[in-house]
Amino acid sequence: MATDLKYSLKELTLYFLKLGTIGFGGPVALVGYMNRDLVEDRKWISEEEYKQGLALAQLAPGPLAAQLGIYLGFVHYRFLGATLAGFAFILPSFIMVVLLAIVYSLYGSLPWIQAVFYGVGAAVVGIIALSSYKLTLKSVGQFNLASLKSKWLLWFFFIFAAVITYVTEEEQVLLFIAAGIVYMILKSPPKWWNSRVANSIALFPITFWSYESTTLLKIAVFFAKAGAFVFGSGLAIVPFLHSGVVVENNWLTEQQFLDSVAVAMITPGPVVITVGFIGYLVNGFLGALVAALATFLPCYLFTIVLAPYFSKIAKNNSVNAFVEGITTAVVGALVGSVIVIATRNIIDIPTLLIAVATIVTLLYYKKVQEPYLIVISAILGMFIKML
Repeated sequence: MATDLKYSLKELTLYFLKLGTIGFGGPVALVGYMNRDLVEDRKWISEEEYKQGLALAQLAPGPLAAQLGIYLGFVHYRFLGATLAGFAFILPSFIMVVLLAIVYSLYGSLPWIQAVFYGVGAAVVGIIALSSYKLTLKSVGQFNLASLKSKWLLWFFFIFAAVITYVTEEEQVLLFIAAGIVYMILKSPPKWWNSRVANSIALFPITFWSYESTTLLKIAVFFAKAGAFVFGSGLAIVPFLHSGVVVENNWLTEQQFLDSVAVAMITPGPVVITVGFIGYLVNGFLGALVAALATFLPCYLFTIVLAPYFSKIAKNNSVNAFVEGITTAVVGALVGSVIVIATRNIIDIPTLLIAVATIVTLLYYKKVQEPYLIVISAILGMFIKML
């Protein structure tokens, strides 16, 4: 570790504590704040170190902003820096969503609260629909004939995952892994590839995730699995959460799930922190704590394990192809999940208009951020339902 660092570990920790407290705008805005504050203004992190961290955050599973923060903590202070930066970044939003979950649990049945979330739910559908569209453009390609021809296999994974998710309403982990493996083999097969390795990889997820447990342990296993398949945007976790907490385990109702996503969007920090709200509704504070820790654990482990070797990993074509295949299938699943959620929550003309207005506003008025739209939608919901 260099002895002439421009900042202390305490200063770095306090910075991420502040960012986690006031950092609104989603993953793109949060990584932008880190670049502005740590690279351009304070010059604590070099441009090259920042770019490597951003590349790792995009390549490895984990919510983008949280993973970048963990990496930047690792750069000069290694394991302790990564731990404190990640913890400080996540803690403020976790506290906020738990407090909101307590209020929601106590007063969520009141008519005016239901009216608020009537409007908010429609806005959330619009937000995640637009996010899935943007992720498709970024991860798969443009909606044109040239893209369909040149990336036909990725488009096949995308459409197949969307259809399967819509039909089954379940997260298909094996489908994602299969997409990554097939794309890797066809595009850039690694030297070590053989049928024995293929069989062992294919059987691993089945044996690893298949066992009975108590509710708290089920929460830990489920959210760790979800956290391991979040690539780029925190909203990529939506299909996993929806199928797991609403369909498979019946932990939440459809409306409660949408409300959980909305709460994450009106609080600062990573959107993935919605898991804390969900965990609290399922099993109180311990449920919230276990859900949050389990979700962010894969992101943390991937960062501290891969960071020292990332310069080599980033140049490995097989690894990049595997991640590209998985990411495409995950984004397809997000689209399928959005369709399922929309069909159940756009229930009348007002909710349809709110959802469409949200999409149009975010498309053409880029300075308007999601929290403002959610607040406006809440007011509209109260106006429609209470008058």
